Amino acid sequence: MSEIENNTIEIIDEEGKTLKCELFDIVEFEGSQYALLLESDNKDDDPELVIMKYVEEDGESYFETIEDDDEFERVSDYVENLEDEIEE
Repeated sequence: MSEIENNTIEIIDEEGKTLKCELFDIVEFEGSQYALLLESDNKDDDPELVIMKYVEEDGESYFETIEDDDEFERVSDYVENLEDEIEE
């Protein structure tokens, strides 16, 4: 579940905690789109990356939690490889 307000996206994590994130990028992988969100509440220098499925239906767009563990692992590996390519 998510809500967008003033370029900040509020998502509810598995524990029911509200996280404020900023949209970093949307990537396409295996025919689906995934949102890369940076947690803006994180006080560390290295903000946590949150990956969610980005869905567009009937003119509306929203973010979904990736429920399938295998799908999440494949997307995470893909994003890590993107990060490695950017660093090189």
